[in-house]
Amino acid sequence: MTEPRSDALLARMMAIHPKIIDLTLDRVWRLLAALDHPERRLPPVVHIAGTNGKGSTLAMLRAGLEATGARVHAYTSPHLARFHERIRLADELISEEALSAILDECLAANGPDPITFFEITTCAAFLAFTRTPADYTLLEVGLGGRLDATNVVDRPALCIITPVSIDHQQYLGETLAQIATEKAGILKRGVPCIVGPQDEAALEVIEARAAQVGAPLMVHGQHWHVSAEAGRLVYQDERGLVDLPLPNLPGPHQIGNAGMAIAALRTLGRNAGAEAAVTQAQWPARMQRLREGPLLRALPQGRVWLDGGHNPSAGEAIAATLAQKASGKVWLICGMLSTKDVRGYMRPLAPHAHHLYAVSIPGEAATLSAQETAQAARAVGIAASEADDVSAALAQIAAQDPDAQVLICGSLYLAGRILRENR
Repeated sequence: MTEPRSDALLARMMAIHPKIIDLTLDRVWRLLAALDHPERRLPPVVHIAGTNGKGSTLAMLRAGLEATGARVHAYTSPHLARFHERIRLADELISEEALSAILDECLAANGPDPITFFEITTCAAFLAFTRTPADYTLLEVGLGGRLDATNVVDRPALCIITPVSIDHQQYLGETLAQIATEKAGILKRGVPCIVGPQDEAALEVIEARAAQVGAPLMVHGQHWHVSAEAGRLVYQDERGLVDLPLPNLPGPHQIGNAGMAIAALRTLGRNAGAEAAVTQAQWPARMQRLREGPLLRALPQGRVWLDGGHNPSAGEAIAATLAQKASGKVWLICGMLSTKDVRGYMRPLAPHAHHLYAVSIPGEAATLSAQETAQAARAVGIAASEADDVSAALAQIAAQDPDAQVLICGSLYLAGRILRENR
């Protein structure tokens, strides 16, 4: 099979800068100027930062907006199976032809100057967004917020800050307050911001920054409330109460994400999209049930879920979801990166895990070895073994428990590989 041309262009972009992550906006501003500032010509922007729930909240907001007839651009990261997933043009993934043309244009405009992969591909997304008419542009922050390549829009229509927790400390700071400072860097004067459920230390920082720049906040627990009651989702703010079905995305944590999406829709004057937001959103690798594909042949009678969460807060959310969805023992197949708090992620899962099979993530330089992952699992009280790969782990589980409930977890990079292999 011939390699898509965009793959070769993306590989060239990956090699331009010696560092994968190098937080500054200088290179982005330079390239955007060379491209005649596409960031100034975007449809109204909703800018979303936070540690957990960005993607799910964006997916719900997109579903709600589209249900009202709006055409919606969306930029997310990282991708799972193909880069094209990052750029959605008016409800459709960018085509191979359009992506290759935009990447060519950005490479030519950048010339030999250093720029990171995320920076140049973000500029490419902005350029693509200016060439297709739409009503809204949803931008998910890649890392942090203040110095993220997406933080170049002077006046978005709306900002959202999802729950902030400890992650990416090597780039954002060691404390929750330091990390929240980076997330709050997306706030702009006069631009309203929906604030999701937060620890007190993070909320204090967000509120202080909002006061400093003059950004009106709509804070969970103060200005809007959301809860699950009698098998329904109940949302309330000063405009009134909304009674909706529970989110189709699984897990109790999706209640808060749904609340943020509904608050955003109401702020944008798209109230009619609330039910679609909670019932029609699609977001892969978030407790996604795998129902077919080659991997499942090893366990035809079992249930297999896939989740890409990778920090302690994600571990807590997954544990709460397992408490709702799983009946009896759950087998884990886990691969993680060395940059993550592996024990912090696994600790909430320990009460739900019957046994963990540890794997390395092929092709990822920062992967933990299967041996290190298994050691981390044992350290938090999970019985663990090593496996050569996910297929081997599934086969071993099937031999012991043909009706097994299995969660493949620990990394979006592992999740992406699974989705590619299981097509």
